[in-house]
Amino acid sequence: MAEKKQHTIVAADTSGEKKTAVHAAPVGNAGGLRAGAIILWIVGFIMEVLAGLIALGKINLKIMPTLWQLIIFLVLDLVCVIIGSQLWKKANRIKPASKKNKTKFWFWNNMGVIACVIDFLPIIIVMLSSKDLDKKTKAIATVVAIIALLIGGVASYDFDPVSLEEQQAAIAAISADVYWAPFGKVYHTHEDCGALNQTDTLTYGTVEEAIAANRTRLCSFCARRDSIEGVRTDDAEVEDFYDVTEKETPADTAADTVDTAA
Repeated sequence: MAEKKQHTIVAADTSGEKKTAVHAAPVGNAGGLRAGAIILWIVGFIMEVLAGLIALGKINLKIMPTLWQLIIFLVLDLVCVIIGSQLWKKANRIKPASKKNKTKFWFWNNMGVIACVIDFLPIIIVMLSSKDLDKKTKAIATVVAIIALLIGGVASYDFDPVSLEEQQAAIAAISADVYWAPFGKVYHTHEDCGALNQTDTLTYGTVEEAIAANRTRLCSFCARRDSIEGVRTDDAEVEDFYDVTEKETPADTAADTVDTAA
């Protein structure tokens, strides 16, 4: 496989300032990512079972206090849940679910939250009902488990899911490469977009690669510039950009006045 090239581009509105653009990473295999997520969630469940057996007095490692045994297994459980959820969300960017069935769409995009509840709620119940734990150990371990449940739930929840319909619409509307900054969720059709002025390094690739990299929305400034419609955009950010970079001209004001009067 040929090595991917690294390009240096010059944005028209940055006075000749050079920016480096590197090609996006390969999209990846959604099936493999999902399999990895499920394996990690199962390992997390095993950690929960071991913690439950310790809480019930069925096993005792005897190399450290019971409280520390519980905390270690709970932390390992949390790590498995979070990493598994990130893999699942990555897979959903590569091969998203259809939004036709909204209930199924929500469950598919938040399998990590469900896994988190399964991996922590039972152990919380077990520890609260255990007669083999002293009050201090029970209280501290339960609080740790509840905090882990909350952290895992927030980290696993997909606040910005992409649907199959949105992905297909973007791919159909944009055939050329798009650009995105190291941070954020927006991709651009122009490397000289004003919203990228403060970014020295850009990544470029197809829309599919952009969405796989968690850039889920097209910059509305670029959408208007290219007259692209029917694609998910980031209107709020661009409206802020316009407020900073554009001033209303007298002609615009007069036109607004006429429109208002009409």
